[in-house]
Amino acid sequence: MSRRWPQSPRGGPLRGDDRAQIVLVAAAVVAVAFLSMTLAYAQLGYDADRTAAGAVDVASLAEIDRSLTASFRTAVRDAETDAGRDVSWRDRGSLVERIRTDVGTDIGRLERSHADESRAVTVTFDDAAATRWAAEHCPSGRGRDFGPCRAIDGVVVQERAEETTVVAAAVSVRIVSPAESTTATLSLRAV
Repeated sequence: MSRRWPQSPRGGPLRGDDRAQIVLVAAAVVAVAFLSMTLAYAQLGYDADRTAAGAVDVASLAEIDRSLTASFRTAVRDAETDAGRDVSWRDRGSLVERIRTDVGTDIGRLERSHADESRAVTVTFDDAAATRWAAEHCPSGRGRDFGPCRAIDGVVVQERAEETTVVAAAVSVRIVSPAESTTATLSLRAV
């Protein structure tokens, strides 16, 4: 079996100079192909995709905070009114559960309204943040005979004269849309 070497355009076997020229020509062909593909890719973009992302407004955390604070205060007031305003310290768990349920209904409504605006808003009670809030901001001081604050499933309660007083709550808010991605922790005060 005999082996044939590539022939130079001049008729003999390829020399080093000829091989270098072929490599340069091949590189130029590849570069032109990549340039053509890049231009074609840029022209095939769907313009509505780019404008839709900019058309979604950025959610206002201040507005979400106001809405959740109002919902939390209403839930606290309703729960205390239904319980006769005097909820014993032993029954604090049921009071917290009632408040979480009432606020949860409003959270669901808030999440659905933002979904209609092409954004995902997720709100969850944050027990770790509530515990931190209780340690840093729990009402106390001279002339007050209050017990310690306790965080129960994201709601901060305090024992005052053997009764349960709801003080605050902490929630985590996550917002995702084509225009933004935000995570925040909000403290909702009862008063």
